[in-house]
Amino acid sequence: MITRIFVALLCVLTASTAQAQDKPRYGGELVFVVPSEPPSYDGHREGTFGTVHPLAPSYNTLLRIDPFDRTGTRPAPDLAESWTMSPDGLTFTFRLRQGVRFHDGSVLTSRDVKASYDKIVFPPAGVISMRKGSYHAVEAIEAPDPQTVRFRLKWPEASFLISVASPYNWIYKADILARDIRWYETKVMGTGPFKFVEHVKGSHWIGRKNPDYWDKGKPYLDGYRAIFMSSSSAQVAALRGERAHIQFRGFNPADRDALVQALGPKIAVQESPWNCVQLEPRAQAVRRQACAACPDAGARPPRGVEDAVAHRRREGGRWHPGAGDAVGHAAGGAGEAGRVRA
Repeated sequence: MITRIFVALLCVLTASTAQAQDKPRYGGELVFVVPSEPPSYDGHREGTFGTVHPLAPSYNTLLRIDPFDRTGTRPAPDLAESWTMSPDGLTFTFRLRQGVRFHDGSVLTSRDVKASYDKIVFPPAGVISMRKGSYHAVEAIEAPDPQTVRFRLKWPEASFLISVASPYNWIYKADILARDIRWYETKVMGTGPFKFVEHVKGSHWIGRKNPDYWDKGKPYLDGYRAIFMSSSSAQVAALRGERAHIQFRGFNPADRDALVQALGPKIAVQESPWNCVQLEPRAQAVRRQACAACPDAGARPPRGVEDAVAHRRREGGRWHPGAGDAVGHAAGGAGEAGRVRA
């Protein structure tokens, strides 16, 4: 196990952490650096931070990992305001929030959740689902009424709720999927707190506050800008020069120490455990055999770190905004051919 290190620039120091949490500041733009760009815009298809970090703020998931749970293992409501499990552990029923709207103004219903999860769990031929393997236990997904979604399992699955809380399991609009199931690979339209503005390849991604967001009073920010920088030294320079506020992927200890030394009390460091395992080909084969022999073990490592970071940022965060437009120039702008707008 290694330690993942997040470093955030604090533009304004508060009297205490509790006071900052009780009175979040509204307005401004959060600027963060991302070491890679999204291969596509479809979270169901991708498994990289290059997709989840810039795009997650435009979406919601059925559940999420509680961002205040340091273990990264406690599911919390998102689009589902509550859920129940049958005594035999074979049926999970989710009750959806009312009044949730997509960015085009249409109302979200259980039909949208079912269509999204059908795409994840039972993808048609030619459609990639990165997390399909996490749902072998799912037998059927049902939408008995507009506010209820029901998952029926073949066997009890201890990791089911954690799998549902994946930050990549964005809820898409059923009508769009019915017309073109690959539409979301190149376009963005969700129910999240920020609306997509533009993606300039090789430069940045911009999101703006959704004024009709269902969670009243949020987001706190007016918007955010993700700056694409593959060079670690460029990322460090952006934070050191106060042109960016945070990098969610993590820094190595040497870069952390250099930033702390340069910026002192302006920098906050958060460290989290990060389990990394590289298996040799023979070990991979043994692991596959073991998983095949115990399909109901439910022993899947939690994705708590990615979940907590993605949702903590998506909720609006409490990083005080600052001037970030100059970061786009530092990262290097692309021509109009690389620009995608909402």
